Amino acid sequence: MSALEFEHVSFSYGGATAPVLSDVSLEVPEGAFALLVGATGSGKSTLLRLAKPEIAPSGELAGAVRAFGREVRTLDPPLSARTVGYVFQNPDAQVVCDTVWHEMAFGLENLGVPEPEMRRRVAETCGFLGIEPWFRSRTAELSGGQRQVLALAATLAMRPRLLLLDEPTSMLDPLAEKNFLSLLFRANRELGITVVVATHAPATMTDYATCAFMLEGARVLPVSLKDLSRPERLPALARTAFPGGALLSARDLWQRYGRDGRWVLRGLDLEVGSGEVRALVGSNGCGKSTLLSVLAGVERPQRGRVRNQAAGSQALLPQDPKALLAHETVRDELAEWSSAVGYGAAEVESALAELGLSDAAARHPYDLSGGQQQLLALEKLLLARPRLLLLDEPTKGLDLASRERLARRVAVARDDGATVLVATHDLGFVRSVADSVSLMFDGGITVTEPTVEFFAHSWLLA
Repeated sequence: MSALEFEHVSFSYGGATAPVLSDVSLEVPEGAFALLVGATGSGKSTLLRLAKPEIAPSGELAGAVRAFGREVRTLDPPLSARTVGYVFQNPDAQVVCDTVWHEMAFGLENLGVPEPEMRRRVAETCGFLGIEPWFRSRTAELSGGQRQVLALAATLAMRPRLLLLDEPTSMLDPLAEKNFLSLLFRANRELGITVVVATHAPATMTDYATCAFMLEGARVLPVSLKDLSRPERLPALARTAFPGGALLSARDLWQRYGRDGRWVLRGLDLEVGSGEVRALVGSNGCGKSTLLSVLAGVERPQRGRVRNQAAGSQALLPQDPKALLAHETVRDELAEWSSAVGYGAAEVESALAELGLSDAAARHPYDLSGGQQQLLALEKLLLARPRLLLLDEPTKGLDLASRERLARRVAVARDDGATVLVATHDLGFVRSVADSVSLMFDGGITVTEPTVEFFAHSWLLA
């Protein structure tokens, strides 16, 4: 029996000049672990969302989408929850409660599951995934890897037969990624749940997968798992030297969330030179995002000081690009700061062409893929020509070609005089564009070295 079937499916967003999907037909067998790959903006997220009625995109749909032989548009919410589960790329878009135990119970409460059954499901799911030690924790205190496992757990507690995941490991460090994939593999093999993962990083998943499909040119075709296991490399764009002179520095920074919370930053010292591209690396929860927020002035340090000579000309790209997207169309998004900064329609059209979004200029930014939103938000910042760029996981959700495009855009900004501080798990991106690397651990900076030396001395691979 087929767990998921798309039969001659075509889909177009409102305002689009071309369909995102055109006569797509594919079949995922029950019990499979399937990969869905394709370029940024190829329609992977759209395809998955069409199989989940509650989050299906608005637009013109033709064809049939079936889960276990039933048209998904006929599923009421309780049956949909028991049939199809969905895990988003960013767990912060899915985790809505303040504690782990409440998040686990939230979906079950909404489904009206009786309390004894609810307790059983929560207990069994927590035991299966190994999250009992932090069952009473606050969700805000969890690492990125833990939040993603929590999003998976809360979905599995509703016992779906089919599990759809959209770039679920793109924000995880290598260890957290391996742990998450092992849990996903167990859910597939031991619980019999059919798994479909949309991903730009299939190489880490091919050992678990049973089949793969590629979206290309609005159509789908099977692809060999062997072909997806090959490593990808970005071009070398880093320099051996940069102008120097400290533009940004921090001394003895301490930061935590809540009076009794653990210290996220502990006596941290940092200095970034003018014109430098510095990478911040380290595991989920080590404090990279917190550090960027403090350096940007979004948060005030509880102890210590920051000196930022570019405070009047800086831009912060957060992990969620939607925080920067507030207009009705892609074109309006890029034009928002034109009068204040001094660029015009020609620069906006050039940016659309650079992004490959000229045909999507009239679409709502939220109708773009996660990767396209990421590129759009960065391009919006670059149009303002800031002296300091602070980037938080800028390559998440991007395919190889888009990661290379982003690396080149960062290199161009650097060559125009910008200083760049980027927090990332993407070691290939670090090797490509960073002049130097700082490793964060235990709330501080453990080591800072030129990029070539850092990888020569490290066990980490890119």
